[in-house]
Amino acid sequence: MIVINSRRPRRRRGGTLATLWGAGPLTRITLAATIVLSVFPLYWMLVVATRTNDVVGSVPPPVVPGGELGRNLARLFGDEQARFGLGLVNSAVAASAVTVSTLLFASLAGFAFAKLRFRGRNGLLLVMLATMMVPVQMGIIPLYMLMAEIGWTGKLQAVIVPFLVTGFGVFMMRQYTMQALPDELIEAARIDGCSTWRIYWSVVLPVLRPAMAVLGLFTFMQTWNEFIWPLAVLDPDNPTVQYSLNLLNGSYYTDYSLMFTGTAVSTLPLLVIFLLCGRQLIGGIMDGALKA
Repeated sequence: MIVINSRRPRRRRGGTLATLWGAGPLTRITLAATIVLSVFPLYWMLVVATRTNDVVGSVPPPVVPGGELGRNLARLFGDEQARFGLGLVNSAVAASAVTVSTLLFASLAGFAFAKLRFRGRNGLLLVMLATMMVPVQMGIIPLYMLMAEIGWTGKLQAVIVPFLVTGFGVFMMRQYTMQALPDELIEAARIDGCSTWRIYWSVVLPVLRPAMAVLGLFTFMQTWNEFIWPLAVLDPDNPTVQYSLNLLNGSYYTDYSLMFTGTAVSTLPLLVIFLLCGRQLIGGIMDGALKA
């Protein structure tokens, strides 16, 4: 005789927390090692930034922060060759401008490719996707020739205008719009008398907000950390922050405490932005994963 137990299985107390703490020892060790390996470079950067250069090469090396951070910061911002303060300002302006323009143009183009019907849409989409297959390094020489022809070498707009929109951003916005925005919502807005621009502003943008948070953070970080193109098109009188860090590296002598201080200062804005927007970033990634 078969006995059927109609009672529901008991749920473990604590829900997700109990499941997390119920992970095996190998999982905990792996997570702990991952956290240590990820945080240690940042901690070592802080240790070197608070020490003098002669202590950095000592054996054994220092493992706790020192008291030279203020002096290193004064030397960093007082270096007339690196012009680190100007580099921070230029990078902030360039990264902000590129991020805002990328979000605007990518969301507009993504909405058009996903929901609007017009002649040549598929061909334009293929051309846009083809731009993602070309390495950035292959376009440096012709792009530099163009900047020199229009007289933008050494000027900040040379690192802003060529990257106002990216194929990856357009493709990301298109895919998210196709999955997250139903056609019925657009048709209802058109029946109410909304124009295409009003539909974009009042209907599309609120839906795209999670994906735009992810794209905005990635774009800002990529522009802030860009090194090769600013090194090619700018000059030491008008650098970005990564260019300024390169100028701190002398030809015959390397002041590691000064370089690590500059690295710590240049990393701080990214950490602040990630802490402020981390929840939106994770929520956008998870939302896109669930919709997929």
